[in-house]
Amino acid sequence: MSEPLTRRPRLGFLGVGWIGRHRMEAMLGTGLVEAAAISDPSPDMIRDAAALAPNAQVVADLDAMLALDLDGVVIASPSALHAAQSIRALEAGKAVFCQKPLGRDAAETEAVVAAARAADRLLGVDLSYRFTAGMERIAELVRGGTLGRLFAVDLVFHNAYGPDKPWFYDRAQSGGGCVMDLGIHLVDLAMWLTGQDVKSVSSSLFAGGEPLGARDTVEDYAIATLTLDQDVAVRLACSWRLHAGQDAVIEASFYGTNGGATMRNVSGSFYDFTTTHNTGTQATTIASPPEEWGGRAAIDWARRLAQNPRFDAQADEFVATARALDRIYAGA
Repeated sequence: MSEPLTRRPRLGFLGVGWIGRHRMEAMLGTGLVEAAAISDPSPDMIRDAAALAPNAQVVADLDAMLALDLDGVVIASPSALHAAQSIRALEAGKAVFCQKPLGRDAAETEAVVAAARAADRLLGVDLSYRFTAGMERIAELVRGGTLGRLFAVDLVFHNAYGPDKPWFYDRAQSGGGCVMDLGIHLVDLAMWLTGQDVKSVSSSLFAGGEPLGARDTVEDYAIATLTLDQDVAVRLACSWRLHAGQDAVIEASFYGTNGGATMRNVSGSFYDFTTTHNTGTQATTIASPPEEWGGRAAIDWARRLAQNPRFDAQADEFVATARALDRIYAGA
């Protein structure tokens, strides 16, 4: 068995586009880890990342990165690469923090978690909405029993723009459309907050306003109903390029026998949320913007890595969410 680290973990950053660079900056800002290597096919991205980590070694690819003395690898590459790259890093004895989705389906996700368990290395996924102040307050209300018996959850994520990279629209590379891109956050919130698995699923997926047909097409609108183990009904809707009248519609509402709670984005923002605790017609604000929450999942992983790099069984949650997504696709 490996021992806890006695120095700051040395990390390699594979993919330093906007999101990879943002997560790198968040991790380095803690002072708990150091950037030892960076890799990206874009010279411009390398230049910008090197400005944040001037002492990091620029390497050509993952193989060159794994040849270095690293404790972990942070992966922000296209989705099709996530599982294989994560497994290679884990088998090389490195902890991994990966952008979502960890795998394009449950089988890929299970393989990554199995590799982490076999290597006894910490595995994290960038499920950042868990770390908003609003969701943390709602979790306290639900888990503490303030809302009574939870029986319904409504979850919405409409993005008026959709992704700007072509590979998102290729099922072989992305694993799916708006469900894989946005719905993964919604399903994760429902399962993480309640601690329950999914018992049944029904779903309808659309592409260009038509029911999803060919499996090589990705959906741009999805609606699903999930029933959790304790008969909690979860209604989920997500989309790209919906005529929603604003940049984004993001909402998570939790309803119990003694009250409700809602986190809702402000004026179409992707980043600002107001959260209320609701009783009847009364709503009490329990969290409000502004807050810098986007890098908190990365920071959480960095802190855990600095404390103990060994496998954490919470990674099994990633598999449960991936199985639920598979069922949403299968039910369409």
